Amino acid sequence: MARIPAVPTSLLAAGSLVGGFALAQTTKKRQLGGVVFAAGTAAAIPRWRKTIGTGGAAALTGLSIGAMGASHPLAKKIGAWPSVAVVSSAVALTAWAAVDRRA
Repeated sequence: MARIPAVPTSLLAAGSLVGGFALAQTTKKRQLGGVVFAAGTAAAIPRWRKTIGTGGAAALTGLSIGAMGASHPLAKKIGAWPSVAVVSSAVALTAWAAVDRRA
């Protein structure tokens, strides 16, 4: 039986930021966006922990949460979608470098 390859954690983490923002903006319910963000981050944590340990997983989780927070003031300077693109890219690149490229 063929095995389905795992989704890269960089895609989970960045996708949850982009998808969460898109859902929140579309529905006008920020809480729904938060659920998408939390689910994507939570899905990545076990592989982060397995690959780079608890401390590394905590650092990547903190980066993801910090990126979401940083996107708000950044959006006032460059716009909402550009801000989400910048912070999502930073999270994706970091997760790829720390975890996914080792897989």
